[in-house]
Amino acid sequence: MTKYIKTIACIVALAFLTDVKSNAQVLPDVQNSFSIYTSNNMQEKLFLHTDKNSYTTGELLWFKVYCVNGTNHHPVDLSKVVYVEVLDNSQNAVLQAKIAMKNGAGTGSLYLPVTLATGKFLIRAYTSWMKNFSPDYYFYKQITVINPLKSPDAQAKAAVPPQYDIQFFPEGGNMVNGISSVVAFKATNQWGKGISFKGVIIDKGNDTVARFEPLKFGMGHFTFKPDNTNTYRVVIKIADETVEKDLPAINTTGYVMNVKDNGAGQLRVTVNTNVPGGSIYLFAHTRGAVKDVETAANDNGIAQFTIDKNKLDDGVSHLTIFNDAKQPVCERLYFKRPVKNLLINASADQQEYATRKKVNISIDAKDENNTPVSADLSLSVYRLDSLQQADPDNIQNYLWLSSDLKGNIESPEYYFNNISAETDEAIDNLMLTQGWRRFVWNDILNNKAPGFTFLPEFNGPIINAKLFSSTSGKPQKEIVAYLAIPGKSVQLYAATSDSLGRLIFNMKDFYGPGEIVVETNTEVDTNYRIDILNPFSEQYAKISLPHLSVLANYRTAFQEHSLGTQLQNIYTANKLRQFYDPGVDSSAFYGTPDDSYLLDNYTRFLTMEEVMREYVKEAFISHLHNHFHIRTVNESAFMPDGDPMVILDGVPFFDMNKVFAVDPLKICKLEVVPYTYYWGPSSEEGIFSFTSYKGDLAGTEIDPHAVVLDYEGMQLQREFYSPAYDTDNAYNSRLPDFRDVLYWAPYVTTSTQGKNTLSFYTSDQTGKYIGIIQGITANGNAGSQYFMFNVNK
Repeated sequence: MTKYIKTIACIVALAFLTDVKSNAQVLPDVQNSFSIYTSNNMQEKLFLHTDKNSYTTGELLWFKVYCVNGTNHHPVDLSKVVYVEVLDNSQNAVLQAKIAMKNGAGTGSLYLPVTLATGKFLIRAYTSWMKNFSPDYYFYKQITVINPLKSPDAQAKAAVPPQYDIQFFPEGGNMVNGISSVVAFKATNQWGKGISFKGVIIDKGNDTVARFEPLKFGMGHFTFKPDNTNTYRVVIKIADETVEKDLPAINTTGYVMNVKDNGAGQLRVTVNTNVPGGSIYLFAHTRGAVKDVETAANDNGIAQFTIDKNKLDDGVSHLTIFNDAKQPVCERLYFKRPVKNLLINASADQQEYATRKKVNISIDAKDENNTPVSADLSLSVYRLDSLQQADPDNIQNYLWLSSDLKGNIESPEYYFNNISAETDEAIDNLMLTQGWRRFVWNDILNNKAPGFTFLPEFNGPIINAKLFSSTSGKPQKEIVAYLAIPGKSVQLYAATSDSLGRLIFNMKDFYGPGEIVVETNTEVDTNYRIDILNPFSEQYAKISLPHLSVLANYRTAFQEHSLGTQLQNIYTANKLRQFYDPGVDSSAFYGTPDDSYLLDNYTRFLTMEEVMREYVKEAFISHLHNHFHIRTVNESAFMPDGDPMVILDGVPFFDMNKVFAVDPLKICKLEVVPYTYYWGPSSEEGIFSFTSYKGDLAGTEIDPHAVVLDYEGMQLQREFYSPAYDTDNAYNSRLPDFRDVLYWAPYVTTSTQGKNTLSFYTSDQTGKYIGIIQGITANGNAGSQYFMFNVNK
């Protein structure tokens, strides 16, 4: 495990070399501990661009995955597998897939079965490495699924009394006796949506000491000076309901933090305290990169700092206050709107099209300085109606804001559009209701060694297993186990169990549904049990999905979507089942064998013993005490005693009697490696690899002690079907075309001049269509844009 941590530290070390205030006496221990922590805890971020956000059962959900470094948002080629799941409201996975990644990007699709209920679902994505951290930082997105044959869940339809979650957040984290403090608040319903209300704070004399109401999305703030000789209660009026809440505890002593934007590119940070003397320190970082460290004297309970906003990176920054003992005492977040943007201009060559006509799209990508840039983009074009609206989620808002905050962020696009004093105040309210979230300062300051359970998947999927004693049930260490994928392509992996019995099989080029066989050398010992571990995350964030209200005006859209899906599945089913060749290296793990025997080129003997004795020169066969053995022979000498590794269709067989019982007429090829071969922890005295005509083990039974399990590899990439009506015969075809997703292009790249063009054809569906294109550049600039056109008869 240590070597993997060191590798990751090397990969990301440069990301944390920032211009920090050159005062070596300012929190040197904190800076050093923080650098160690961030180097050993690299963060990945994922974003999924889905083709749309509302679906009918029987449809395909298409998506593109972007993976970036959490610090600088550069595409990162660390994890080669991303796990994608669709969860219902009970957080049960109804669909799962493993997506192959290359250079920080991957693409996939999910078929939505007709067994799904009508309602809201959650699509989430994460890597194996991300499973070491909180599931709150996985990617999440709500989608709507309509099953025309099923109404929304009966329980969901029942009237549910509204439930409210009302929380208070003193700025910096504390309320301190006698010190005026800004207190933020957030009020949401059971679905995580902000609510409107009016609230007051009443003291023990029933005097109102503060009034407040939200500005936007149930969030706002007020100023309050607590007195611990007094008692307070909060009374909130929500519609016709009155709710009483408690304020956070009032500390006798402590520190209170306040951040103000001075304009002119500066932030003023004021710390008030009733703790006498000592210096106070400010530590600022943006996504783990240190941006500023300063010190100020505690002057009669007040310390002030001025931060040049140019020092902070775009997006969310953490501002942490330390006392003279180097203990963190206050923290809050600050948001700086990004100026490093990818500006995409995409447009259709017309605003109106007839059915089955060609649409030409031109794309122009530039940076914030209007300089053309090369970008990795994805494009979806779909029809708008009462059910399917424009998708507000985009990669820019997600990377700069939502991905760095915990919990549901309602309408993140609001904070980026129509910038005004109100949106500035609203985004600051959002920051005030966060903080003290991603970093556990005690772990950082104590230089707590990271304890990673899950390795990054550098080369492909990792299959984790555990090996136990069958009798005692205790984990067994230093036992070699083998994992095979039966078939004509020889895929065999070996691993040694550690002190906890853990086995790690580093797979490569494992695609599609298949079967795996996991076993130990049963000729040595059969007293082992192997459990294959679930590769999908078993941690869940607390996210509640809202009930889907099916309105009367949706019925026409339901019928149209259902009809279109059924027609596609009837008339273009074969087109929807076409997959790209993943380009898997089909050579065996041992490379080119020293010798290869095509058995049809020789006399076909009726027993495997005759085959091996008559013309396989690398094998010396013995049959002692009713048990066959093979001794490998090479040009120089006999190999040491001990049977070689014998493989049949990729599966190792340790009982030579079973090998010699194989019907040779079902075997097409034998490959031989006549020397000692080291394969991971395994050392083999030669390899004899048999391949059957059908890749079905020639009817041979696998050892009963082996684990045989259906197992899904990385998803085979499906081809998006987009017909071309470029001839009269095609245009006049009587086959109906009811596609409402006209085009899905997950890999669109612009040239160094920032240009690209592409084209597709409209379907028989009239209406208004939207094209959404989004993506990212190599230096982490993200952007999104949309265009519209109409299709008429």
